[in-house]
Amino acid sequence: MKYNFDEIISREGTSSLKWEKYTGRDILPMWVADMDFKAPPQVLDTLRQSIEHGILGYTTVPETLNDVIIQKLWTLYNWKVKKEWILWIPGVVCGLNIACTTFGRPQDNVVTTTPIYPPFLSAPLNCGKKLVTIPMIDKNLRATLDFDTLEKELKKNSGLFMFCSPNNPCGTVFTKAEISTLVALCAAHDVIICSDEIHSDFVLDKNKRHIPTASISQAAARQTITLMAPSKTYNIPGLGCSFAVIPDERLRHLFESKMQGLIPDVNLLGLFAAQAAYKECDEWLSQLIVYLRKNRDMVVDCVNKMKGCRLNPVESTYLAWIDVRDTGLEDPVGFFEQAGVGLSDGNYFGQKGFVRLNFGCPESVLKEGLKRMTAAVKNL
Repeated sequence: MKYNFDEIISREGTSSLKWEKYTGRDILPMWVADMDFKAPPQVLDTLRQSIEHGILGYTTVPETLNDVIIQKLWTLYNWKVKKEWILWIPGVVCGLNIACTTFGRPQDNVVTTTPIYPPFLSAPLNCGKKLVTIPMIDKNLRATLDFDTLEKELKKNSGLFMFCSPNNPCGTVFTKAEISTLVALCAAHDVIICSDEIHSDFVLDKNKRHIPTASISQAAARQTITLMAPSKTYNIPGLGCSFAVIPDERLRHLFESKMQGLIPDVNLLGLFAAQAAYKECDEWLSQLIVYLRKNRDMVVDCVNKMKGCRLNPVESTYLAWIDVRDTGLEDPVGFFEQAGVGLSDGNYFGQKGFVRLNFGCPESVLKEGLKRMTAAVKNL
């Protein structure tokens, strides 16, 4: 079956976070990581069946859902996961906050990199812990970890390292060597790793593959909490369905104990949608990756022709991290909004002078957005 990712679907009047931000203004929203594609038809059919049944009661996690997760992680990554390792949670952000609350002593630092998905920067503060950030470094037009600085910080009473793999917003797919080095450094200083891998299905480079942090070794499994979800992959973030994989029994019990009474169960629609997505939507995802790859190529080519703008090759995700420092713009987000394009502000990711563009949209919308940006930059 051929899926139509070119279809324009109006989201006006649907209380869309992405689109309501610019209600009444001629601004194309390309900011929050929410694609403008319909969810897979198999997912929508499952949701219709649930609604037509008519009873939306309390729901246990279907055994078949855990089974399909286990099979998929084995097929994709050769990662042998046991059912008891899987904990279902209503969101990866919720998982980040639980990890910050659970691991490390009150006086311990929580370490992460920048730029990074904004909840990484707020979660430690929510838990009353000190946040330490380490800027990523560019090597051969690719953002990676600064291991020398990381090692120095991990020695300073650090209890948790928050890792984003693949990286949002830079799009880096970390290599086995990079992950192994990270695991070794954290193990040497008794630091737990919380690895957000929500974008793992969006590897766009054909010669790269995602490697779950916990799958690297037994040592990695003992010290890693992995967070994954169908929400970004199948464009169902509004259903609030994610899961944590925690192989170590002690870490798992600690994590689960902090959830009690505070974190709600995943809702019925989220669980059933996840099951349909993982069981029936491989072909839909394959076609989506091809489509996003073309969009990615268009963005990289166009942005690098804009005066004062630079974009490294995007290895994964549907997000472009654009360096606009050479434009001299004090407020790049406001500038591009005036041009009719709504982008995310790099300040929120911990790096001034950058904007993030979401190219998970129909090609025609993307072309219009890039056209507006190009015209605006020409007039600087």
